[in-house]
Amino acid sequence: MASDLLVGPGHQRPGGGGSAGNWDGDLVKVGAERGDRCMIDWLLFMFVRFCLWLRYRITVTGLPKIRRRGRRGILFLPNHPALIDPVMVMATLYPSFRPRALADRHQIDRFFIRSLARRAGALSITDLAKAGGTVEGARSAIDQCVHALRNGDNLILYPGGQVTRQRLEDLRGNSGVEMILREMPDVRIVLIRTHGLWGSGFSWASGKAPNVGRTLRSGIRALLASGIFFAPRRRVTMDVVEPDDFPRHESRAAINRYLEGFFNHDAPPNTHVPRSIWHRGGVQIRPEPPSLAKSGDLTQVSPATRTMIGEFLTELTGIEDISDTARLAHDLGMDSLMVMELVTWLQTEFGMMPGGVDSLQTVGDVMLVAGGQAVSAGTHRLKDVSRTWFTHLTDPRCPEGLNKLTIPQAFLLQASRHPRAALVADQVSGVRTCGDVMLAVRLLCGPIEALPGSNIGIMLPASVAASIMYLSVLFAGKTPAMINWTQGPKNLAHCIEAAGVEAILTSRVLVERLETQGVVFGDVRNLFVYVEDIRAQLGRWKKLSAVLTARLGWWHLRGRAARAPETAAILFTSGSENIPKAVPLTHRNMLTNIADVYRCFSLKRHDSLLGILPPFHSFGLTSSVLLPLCVSLRVVYSPNPTDAATLAATIDAYRPSMLAGTPTFLDGIVRASWGDQLRSLRLVVSGAEKCPPRVYEALQRRCPQTIVLEGYGATECSPIIAVNHEDAHQPYTIGPVLRSLMHAVVDIDITRRVPTGSEGMLLVRGPSVFSGYLDYDGPSPFVEFEGKKWYVTGDLVTEDAHGVLRFAGRLKRFVKLGGEMVSLPAIETILEDWFADQHDEGPVLAVTSPSPEDRAEIVLFTTKPIAREAANQVIREVGMSGLHNIRRVIRIDELPHLGTGKTDYRALQQRLDDEPDHEGS
Repeated sequence: MASDLLVGPGHQRPGGGGSAGNWDGDLVKVGAERGDRCMIDWLLFMFVRFCLWLRYRITVTGLPKIRRRGRRGILFLPNHPALIDPVMVMATLYPSFRPRALADRHQIDRFFIRSLARRAGALSITDLAKAGGTVEGARSAIDQCVHALRNGDNLILYPGGQVTRQRLEDLRGNSGVEMILREMPDVRIVLIRTHGLWGSGFSWASGKAPNVGRTLRSGIRALLASGIFFAPRRRVTMDVVEPDDFPRHESRAAINRYLEGFFNHDAPPNTHVPRSIWHRGGVQIRPEPPSLAKSGDLTQVSPATRTMIGEFLTELTGIEDISDTARLAHDLGMDSLMVMELVTWLQTEFGMMPGGVDSLQTVGDVMLVAGGQAVSAGTHRLKDVSRTWFTHLTDPRCPEGLNKLTIPQAFLLQASRHPRAALVADQVSGVRTCGDVMLAVRLLCGPIEALPGSNIGIMLPASVAASIMYLSVLFAGKTPAMINWTQGPKNLAHCIEAAGVEAILTSRVLVERLETQGVVFGDVRNLFVYVEDIRAQLGRWKKLSAVLTARLGWWHLRGRAARAPETAAILFTSGSENIPKAVPLTHRNMLTNIADVYRCFSLKRHDSLLGILPPFHSFGLTSSVLLPLCVSLRVVYSPNPTDAATLAATIDAYRPSMLAGTPTFLDGIVRASWGDQLRSLRLVVSGAEKCPPRVYEALQRRCPQTIVLEGYGATECSPIIAVNHEDAHQPYTIGPVLRSLMHAVVDIDITRRVPTGSEGMLLVRGPSVFSGYLDYDGPSPFVEFEGKKWYVTGDLVTEDAHGVLRFAGRLKRFVKLGGEMVSLPAIETILEDWFADQHDEGPVLAVTSPSPEDRAEIVLFTTKPIAREAANQVIREVGMSGLHNIRRVIRIDELPHLGTGKTDYRALQQRLDDEPDHEGS
């Protein structure tokens, strides 16, 4: 019998099968046994019931029949059309069955929700798709379910594993139900079909991820405007069925087909119900959201990569003939565990990870990941942005004599002007004001001061935590050493030894995630000090003391700021052509650079920056940490620069006006964005590598209002050397040299300056240039020229009559042929301009040479089918001599790259050095 489940709080529907009345009766009976605890449960239950009644008219069928068959050891399998339906399901089942539910550990570890989940006996598991989980992790979650059912608990399991993105439930290859039935073939199975929520603000019917906070706030306002009790109610049906013909002994595909057939039977369309009585138009049927399409060109995936993927999928599934369009779940029968095995293999073979397990739907998606082209097309749900971010503003300002201060002094100077102004933000920490940052620094100084050694490693992604830890280390009188976790265990150990690091501040969440992705830390793990542990050790009295001290002023921090160590940061070169070198930079080095860069832009009160580069990247540390902290420029962080869809959504939500990144990351953001997500951007700064024309063009197409400013630098120069100015930018150039630097463009032998417009090597000197490497006995990076000491960049540039530079390549990658020095980067640039296209993500070729001089030859590594004759024809057509001809072409699936995104030429050269003698091809 059907009954309106929520007729009114505390009232039984006459003749209605006892649904509403039995809720109260069941809780009262249990209350006699469990006392006060059940009274709290009853109050919570009545509150939730009342809130649902205000907005929904829910009709339930079949529940009394389930109760008569017994109330223990039941596996409830509901569909998941909206984020609100778990509340409805729990409210329906809890009085009679008190079921437990699987819940994402990170989603329920929040204030208030944590206690509710604990009272409801939720089974906490890790979201495997987000955390890069393993097969073992998935099986562990299933084991928890089986254990609970064997103990007589009732369990709620969503077979789809997520909120539906379209009107119909699609279980793909999910195997959770099959795995449970394999262990407990006779377990009671009850299906729950909820209809009527598709089209609500809690669903994906709009084509965007539902925003719970915004939907709740809008709903509350509509309720108040409607007099609370008179708002329109959305009709929802909930069918509860225990089928006798469930295919519990059949295959996973048969089980999923049965579930999809039940869940999708008579599924209603996208239905809009007004929230308020004042909203006109009434109930409306709206168009279904379009399917999100992924970008990427499968024609750019090499035949070798295709072969490897085909062989692996055949071995995994037993299917021989596999097409690019074949769906992993529906056509190849791959379940979630098999997809996880595939993800692990992609990481091992290609060094590539998809944006999420859900982004792998077809064989073509797998190929795009392997080819480095994959961009997540899914819309990511972000937490609401605090109003403080948009309302508590201050004018960015660069004080005179900035380079005479320490970085802590520069920060205190800005923070004391407007302590309530928003400064930093991310999705974990929320929005933090200048005063919040000062308070955090005050709390952290003591624990960091107690750590061993004078140099403290920081291994954190771009985040509020990373910026606060960087400041706290300086205030504690120690030097931050920025640790790059992408460089492999050998280089990582070398960097730590060179910098004399005895402790590394990092996050347990980051370390666990990296290790699941195959990153090996080895003995370095013994040096980790987790920020979660430091936070847990800060007792209430310490926090209260810090707050009270803050009320009296920040005099105690001013003394620490003045006594900061001379070295402001230790960074490490990329190691693209050698082992990484430790680069110590002083406060004067870095603040001089900040002051120079500040003059290149017109920063305004409403400007803000999206910081995506990790702080171990010199460009990332300067642009995303020091610039915001020292001139009071708001910055919002996103920790993963490769998660382009999240970056585009972050721009849409926080509306930053500035973005700094490498061309590869910028291109990914453009490709993953849609609509007007990037509308707020007015300045995009590209650095760390030459920006290809296709990235300029892509940015111009997607956001024509944006000015692209390309720059150039070196870690040893803090790092920016030249950059285009906002009011005088020239595309495809790296702009003029910064004001505080002297420069010279000289011949390769460093005997004379070259004429204007001619190609030469760049030398620089000035207060932002470092003084020398730590623990280093190699060749000096400096040279005497015209009676002065200059830093040798090793890079080739041309300079026009107005002082604007154009990047031409790197001198360090030369080969001597026929008594002449031949520039490998120059050849590389010519070939990339000819063979690369707008669909490529990142470099597609690299030119290098074996180490020994007697084996000198020019070798082209490429992911494209480029014939040697075709490459040499291009070289001849641009006027280069025969000395520049390619001697060999080696096809590879993917160019090796470093964590900074640069090509790893050292790895390519090592491959040549290790191979036996060969004949030129």
